[in-house]
Amino acid sequence: MISVVQKTKRLVVKVGSSLVTNEGKGLDHGAIEKWASQIAELRRAGKEVLLVSSGAIAEGMQRLRFDRRPTEIHELQACAAVGQMGLAQIYETSFGKHNLRTAQILLTHADLADRERYLNARSTLLTLLRLGVVPIINENDTVVTDEIKFGDNDTLGALVANLIEGDALIILTDQKGLYTADPRKDPSAEFVHEARAGDPALEAMAGGAGTGIGRGGMLTKILAARRAAASGAHTVIAWGREENVLTRLAAGEAIGTQLTAQTAQLTARKQWMADHLQTAGEVMLDAGAVQKLTAEGKSLLPIGVVAVSGKFGRGDVITCTDEAGRAIARGISNYSSSDTRRIARKASSEIIAILGFIEEPELIHRDNMVLL
Repeated sequence: MISVVQKTKRLVVKVGSSLVTNEGKGLDHGAIEKWASQIAELRRAGKEVLLVSSGAIAEGMQRLRFDRRPTEIHELQACAAVGQMGLAQIYETSFGKHNLRTAQILLTHADLADRERYLNARSTLLTLLRLGVVPIINENDTVVTDEIKFGDNDTLGALVANLIEGDALIILTDQKGLYTADPRKDPSAEFVHEARAGDPALEAMAGGAGTGIGRGGMLTKILAARRAAASGAHTVIAWGREENVLTRLAAGEAIGTQLTAQTAQLTARKQWMADHLQTAGEVMLDAGAVQKLTAEGKSLLPIGVVAVSGKFGRGDVITCTDEAGRAIARGISNYSSSDTRRIARKASSEIIAILGFIEEPELIHRDNMVLL
C-alpha cells in the first residue's frame, strides 16, 4: 500500500490536544517544533499545508490551574482565551525558525453556515496559502456556544478540507490508527491499514469516548473521514509521535489507517450545504419522495412532505429525513416553514390557490440539494 498523501497537493493536518499539550502537562514545544520542521519540508516539496490544532483549552487549563476539564461553558471559554495566546505564540516561534509565517484563524459553525462568511473564510485561507503562509486553525472556543460547536477538531479538520478543496486530511492522534475492536479489551483486535471512508462497519469498530484532555475519540475521526470524503479528500489517521510521520507519508510510506474517498468532489455550493452541522428545520418525506430523491435524482415536491419541524425562511438550508428520522438530504428551501406546512401533501398545481402566490413548483430543486 502506498500512502495517498504522496500525490496530494493541498493537505490539512490536524493535531489533537493530548499531543499538543503532552497529555495536559503544558504545551509540548519539542513536538510542535518537529511538526513545524516537517511541514516546512512539505512546503519545500511544493505542498500546501493548513494546520488544525487543538490545545487552547488544555493549555488554558494548565495556566489557570484547573485539575480537570471544566463543565461550565464560560470557564471553558476563559481557558480557551488564555490558552490560545500560548498556542499561537509557540506556533509562530516554531515556524519562524524555518522562515515561515503563520496566521491564526478561529472559526465557528456560524462562519460556515452563512454563505457569505463561508466564502470569505475560503478566500482568506486560499490567499494565505498563495502568500506562502501556514494557517493555524482552531475552533473559536472563546465565543462559541453549545448550539454552534463543531463538536471536536476532527470535524473541524474535515470541514476545512472541504472548504478549501483539500486533497487529504491527516489526523495525528495518540493512537496508531483504527483497530477492528479496542485492543486494550480484545487481544484478537486487528489493525485496519486501509478501508473505504464512509463504510458503516468502521463506526462499529471505532467505539466512543476520547481522553479527559480532548473531547474526540476514534469515532469522531471515522465520522470526520466520511465528511472529508464527501468532497473527495482522503484521510489518514496516524500516531502523532511517529518519527517524521508527515514527511514519510508524503514520501509514500503507508503509516496508520488510510481511509480513501470514493466520490468525486462536490461543487462548492453543494459542499456548503453538506457542511451544515445544524440546519434551520426539517421536512419528513414519505417513501415515494425518498425514492424520487435518492434513486431517481428528482427535485422535492410538496406532495411528498409528511411533516415539517423547526422555523425556517425561503433560502434557508433544511434537512430532509425519511419516516424513520434518518437524514437523507439537505437543500435550500423555496418556501418558509409556515408556507411549507400549508402546502405539505399538496400537488404543486395547488400552491397558488393555497398561498395566493407561487415561488417555484418544487419545495427544493435538485440543483439546490445534496444527498447525505
